[in-house]
Amino acid sequence: MLRLYSRRAFTGLLRKEAAAIQLPIHISEHSREPIYHQIEQQLISFIVSGQLKPGTPLPSIRSLASDLACSVITVNRAYQNLEQRKFIQTVQGKGTFVADVQEGEKKQVADASLHQAFRAAIEMSFRLQNDPEQTRQTFEQILAEMLQERRRDE
Repeated sequence: MLRLYSRRAFTGLLRKEAAAIQLPIHISEHSREPIYHQIEQQLISFIVSGQLKPGTPLPSIRSLASDLACSVITVNRAYQNLEQRKFIQTVQGKGTFVADVQEGEKKQVADASLHQAFRAAIEMSFRLQNDPEQTRQTFEQILAEMLQERRRDE
């Protein structure tokens, strides 16, 4: 079906598309984690870290689904969950935007994410049959390397 738009409507559509940002979300179809959860977690990470500021327009559900080559239903579920948790808000007729998340909530989510990442790394170390001391030494070595890299970059 061919749609004809007035010049004003077409310009409005272009502005709306330009306002929505391209999100660096990466999904893995091989992960045991559902795709909607991968999308949620990455968006939460961008919001909590301040990479996505309050009021930032998010891509439409269809647009993000197309970009990620996944189902509209999958992205819709991620957006619904994020809206329930008050990380994003949808304004009828205008779009979906990053919500103003309180600093306490941001810190709590960031701490939980860090805890989960450390736990996964430690579980992997144990699966590789490293003992707790080897695991601690590896952690301390990586921490020292990263601190050195940060000093060089400053």
